[in-house]
Amino acid sequence: MTTLILSSALRTQIEGEAQAAFPRECCGLIEGARAGDAITASALHASVNLSADADRFEIDPAAQFAALRTARGNRLEIVGCYHSHANGVAEPSTRDLAGAGEEGFVWLIAATASPDAAVQLAAFVFAGDRFEPVKIGI
Repeated sequence: MTTLILSSALRTQIEGEAQAAFPRECCGLIEGARAGDAITASALHASVNLSADADRFEIDPAAQFAALRTARGNRLEIVGCYHSHANGVAEPSTRDLAGAGEEGFVWLIAATASPDAAVQLAAFVFAGDRFEPVKIGI
């Protein structure tokens, strides 16, 4: 099973973004490195959510290009994306599956039911036609 290594500082960052964006979805990209079955996140690149729908996310292309340039400059890569679910469910939605396209890309979901509720994190990797769970480690 793949493991996403996520520091407590990055956990705190995504939890804060999810709570601040509620009831809309927050979103961004994950910079990091792959080594065997481990993916180590080194930075989260927040993006403005361009979606008109509160329960969808669309990463700003300018933020995507900036994150790619930063990752390359750090000799790293964009290993995945993250977004929140304001319904409190940390599982990929049908829309998430429809929007996925890159095999091996990590999808980190931060679910919360209110702006002051606890945030549940779950990670998945896109495997062509489905998402497979990813263990989150520190």
